[in-house]
Parts: sequence; C-alpha cells; structure tokens
Amino acid sequence: QGFLYTAPIREQGNIYKPNNKMMTDEMSEKAVHDVHTKEIDLVNRDPKHLNDDVVKIDFEDVIAEPEGTHSFDGIWKASFTTFTVTKYWFYRLLSAILGIPMALIWGIYFAILSFLHIWAVVPCIRSYLIEIQCISRVYSICIHTFCDPLFEAIGRMFSNIRATVQKEI
Repeated sequence: QGFLYTAPIREQGNIYKPNNKMMTDEMSEKAVHDVHTKEIDLVNRDPKHLNDDVVKIDFEDVIAEPEGTHSFDGIWKASFTTFTVTKYWFYRLLSAILGIPMALIWGIYFAILSFLHIWAVVPCIRSYLIEIQCISRVYSICIHTFCDPLFEAIGRMFSNIRATVQKEI
C-alpha cells in the first residue's frame, strides 16, 4: 500500500521468499545465502589445507646444525628469533602491501577463466559433440555396410578349417 510500483510476483514466488507452500518447505530463509557476504573464518584461514605442504617452513626446516658443529647457544637462539620474527613480519608487510592488488589480479583472472569456461569452452564442446554424432552415425553405417560382410565371409571361411594333431610313436 502506498507504493507506486510493486514488484511482479511470479506464480511460484520470489526465489528468496517463496509464495507457495512447496517452495517454502524446500528453501528456508536460512538456506538462502549470498556467497559474497558469507562469514569468513579468521582463525582457520586454510580450511581446505591448500598450503600444508608448501609454506609450513620453520627454522629447523631451513637451518640445522649437525652434531659436532654447534654455534654458541646465544647465537642459535638469536638466529631462531631473528628468522621467525623476520618471516612473520615480512609476510605481514608483503600481504599488507601486495595482498589486495594480488586478490584483485586473481579475482580478475578467475572471473575471466569462469567466463571463458561458461561462455566459450562448454558451448564449443557441446557443439562439437552434437556435430560429431552425425559423423559417428555415418561412420557406423559405413562400417556395418562394408566391413561386416567382409569379416563374416572371412569368419565363415576360417570356421571350416579343421586341424587334427596326431602323435606318432
């Protein structure tokens, strides 16, 4: 009431607020969510474990002193602290400087990749499969027409050959 324009309601209802009972049962308000506004986990930032084998590099993975070749304990501790803190803060600095531009670049790249896959690759493959069906039928007809009688004749010819083996003493 009081609106100049009301949005047209489809017979089955709006996809976010279904009109009919059947759609309401299938899709609750909580089930409908936008992937762009979903909550992100700030604790577990690699839930699919993409970088488990690559970036779990600790001091011991890079620098190690074998038995019999040890530096002073203070130097070893200072080296450990220097390595760990430097790695931590340089990663944070690089991600602060380059994180958003890299996210932009990768977002554009995957958008282009998705676009090409949806609008070019899949339609080309579908078109090829449709066109190849016709060729496949013609090829099948040719094989059945020319090769089947030939192979049947050869099979009948060789089926009449009898071989006997005798053992002579």
